[in-house]
This record gives sequence, C-alpha cells and structure tokens, in this order.
Amino acid sequence: MKQITVSLDKRGVSCVAKLLDDVAPRTCAAVWDALPLSAPVFHGKYARNEIYTLLPGFAPDPGKENTTITPIPGDLCWFSFDSDDLGNPAYGYENTTGTGTKGAIVDLAVFYGRNNLLINGDQGWVPGNVFGAVTENLDEFAAACQDLWMGGARGETLSFSRL
Repeated sequence: MKQITVSLDKRGVSCVAKLLDDVAPRTCAAVWDALPLSAPVFHGKYARNEIYTLLPGFAPDPGKENTTITPIPGDLCWFSFDSDDLGNPAYGYENTTGTGTKGAIVDLAVFYGRNNLLINGDQGWVPGNVFGAVTENLDEFAAACQDLWMGGARGETLSFSRL
C-alpha cells in the first residue's frame, strides 16, 4: 500500500493518506510519480469543505476513474482543467489562471468535512477522481483547514510527499 503525507506547511499540520491504486490506478500513478508536489493552497468556494492547490499539468490527464460529485471527509481528488476554465475573475485568483501558466492545470484537493457537492456555476457538475483516502490525523488536519477558511490562505502551501 502506497502512502503519502499531505501537509499545510505554515500551519505545521499533516495527515497520512493511502493511495487507492485498486480503483484509480492511472491517477495514483500520475500523482506518485510526480511527488513531491507543493504550491499555494486555496479554500473551496463552491464545494464547501475543500482545500486544494493548482499545479501546471505534470502528467497526462488520467481520464475519469473512481469519480464522484459528493466527496466525503478524507477524500483526495484530482481535477483536470485548462487555463481557460479558470480565467473567470469570479474565481478570485490573483492572476488569470491560478498558476500563472497556460494550458493544462491539475487541481489536487483534500476534502475535510461533510456535505460537499461538486457543482460550479460556470461549469456545472465537476466530477473528481478520488485517488486517496486520509487514514491518520484527519481531525487535526480538518481543524487547520477550518482555520484556513476563517484565517486566510495567503502564504500557506499545500504539499504532497511520499511517506
């Protein structure tokens, strides 16, 4: 079983997740082969209890596998976007794409609470590939995510690394 550490670096909190190779092998391989990954964190505006990071495409799009529109606490999800998808000023990124790049963008997300629904006013339903599940320290990580929501994301990074 492959495991990774997911961290909010400035807040000094991490959790452990197992990769779901059995149900999302292409997505897991893409993430595993690219680790470590780290970039500024954002808190979800639409999905509710979600934090995520936007990265320039680091692997070919794995396609849909083990998708959901209702992630549960502890789910790690992969979303594929094009820079044009995220260029709407309503998203609030400080540049037009969130990553400062053109082309493919990978959104790696962590869901830390219940009642999430992946619908976007511009895009409609946005299914994500569930590629991992938090197995350790979700409660403390969720508290840090809530602090990120209330206290702000500026200066914080979300990191993924091999355990």
